Amino acid sequence: MDIVTRIRSQWDRLTAAATALTGAATLVVGWRGVSGTPYPAEQLPYVVSAGLGSLFLLGISTALWLSADLRDEWRKLDRIEQALRAAGGADAAALAGSQDGNGAVVAPPARERAASVSPGSAASPAEPERSAPTPFGHEEVR
Repeated sequence: MDIVTRIRSQWDRLTAAATALTGAATLVVGWRGVSGTPYPAEQLPYVVSAGLGSLFLLGISTALWLSADLRDEWRKLDRIEQALRAAGGADAAALAGSQDGNGAVVAPPARERAASVSPGSAASPAEPERSAPTPFGHEEVR
């Protein structure tokens, strides 16, 4: 894989690393400015500009890195789902449900699930248990 393709595929991690380095450098510059004077009135501009600026940059860096990790996890889940569908065929698709227009997996309608379970069997859905009314007059459903 050439360097340009690698940069394009990992742009968020590269940006996160650059932002983290910039935030760390800003923090060091601010520390040097604060340590150079004993007067709080002269330290305050360094604390506000460098301290808060570096926290902001480090926060952006963290968000970008976590976003990249989440995208990798979604790619893994997509590969696992494709492998399951290829291995199981229609059975895996029936267990996973169907996909809506956005690619999200949705469960089959309740009447299709209920039709596959005979009444009185151990797998049939039971009535929910209801407890005593709460102080606000609503019943809790278990």
